[in-house]
Amino acid sequence: MESTLETVFRMESARIIATVARIVRDVGIAEELAQDALVSALEQWPRSGIPEKPGAWLTAAAKHRAVDLVRRRETYARKLAEVGRTLDLGEESYDPEPSGPGDIDDDVLRLVFTTCHPVLSADARAALTLRLVGGLRTDEIARAFLAPEATVAARITRAKRTLAKAGVEFEVPYGEERAARLGSVLEVVYLIFNEGYAATAGDDLLRPGLCEDALRLARGLAALMPGESEVHGLAALLELQASRTAARTGPDGEPVLLADQNRSRWNRLLVRRGFAALERAGDGRSYGPYALQAAIAACHARAGSYEATDWATIAALYGRLGTLAPSPVVELNRAVAVSMTEGPEAALRIVDALAAEPALARYHLLPSVRGDLLARLGRTAEARAEFARAAGLTRNESERALLLTRAREAQ
Repeated sequence: MESTLETVFRMESARIIATVARIVRDVGIAEELAQDALVSALEQWPRSGIPEKPGAWLTAAAKHRAVDLVRRRETYARKLAEVGRTLDLGEESYDPEPSGPGDIDDDVLRLVFTTCHPVLSADARAALTLRLVGGLRTDEIARAFLAPEATVAARITRAKRTLAKAGVEFEVPYGEERAARLGSVLEVVYLIFNEGYAATAGDDLLRPGLCEDALRLARGLAALMPGESEVHGLAALLELQASRTAARTGPDGEPVLLADQNRSRWNRLLVRRGFAALERAGDGRSYGPYALQAAIAACHARAGSYEATDWATIAALYGRLGTLAPSPVVELNRAVAVSMTEGPEAALRIVDALAAEPALARYHLLPSVRGDLLARLGRTAEARAEFARAAGLTRNESERALLLTRAREAQ
């Protein structure tokens, strides 16, 4: 029962919080009320059974608590007039308020823009949004930022207090204010997708629900802001990455490396959508970071096989990305492309230069890539040690099993 409820809540929490935030106009309080609804379900469902529509049940329970809170705080008649249709307490979701051109109809997207308010630092915006919209745990967010869990936990707590103190409401930004928040919004949508594409922990490599949520948000942003190149770049990147989902795991859920994937299982509709979005991102010479990553993904999608991939172009694109948005993870990815064009020895020099990067100290893909390069160089004992070290760093059981297998096979 508890595991079922936890799964439902993780899937529905963003929508519940967004719905309640429309009523109470405070995202911190909305999260508390959503948690209260979860507690009620833990108390009632073991006796009454799981409802036919568990997500709707949780939403209705949270909305009831929101209305009670509003009634206690202010004169009910005045507040009822203010929030209007949003006080429908039925189990079905309410109809959104009528919107004008450029308005945001998607409540979850509204929530993203609210938690990306400029009163917060960039890191705080991203962490809070990943918590409320992505439903990610603190350790998962810490992995996304390559930061200590305690730091991320404190960041989220401060962010909610800051929003409350500043009186930031659940709102729809327009014009320059919307544009000012766009960078943070794109970042958190990207990070939500990444957690779904390669889960931090658990038995499964993928969390498809998060990928779907991120794709929906990216498509909504592209429709909302058709003149923004990087919005289309992000949409293209997520479409192209999502196209590989079916081929990334085997029959028993085991990870399948890119080199071993059956490309006939790649979703060609998503590939075409990705290509179209990349075209809308504009001239390749002016690509931003997301469009550059989408261009890299497009190179993979165009190749009929791993060996036929245009690795030279990919290495060059990673070089441009590293100049535009420097990151040790980008440099690690560039090393993989370099290994395919200049050989593993050249790539190993790049990887070894990253060994002292504090952000990669517990990043399991660093020893994983190093192990692969060492294996290709015939340094099998060192490769086994690196694969074993990578297995010890990951908290995803599927990835750990794959890395331990690679360690055993390094002969």
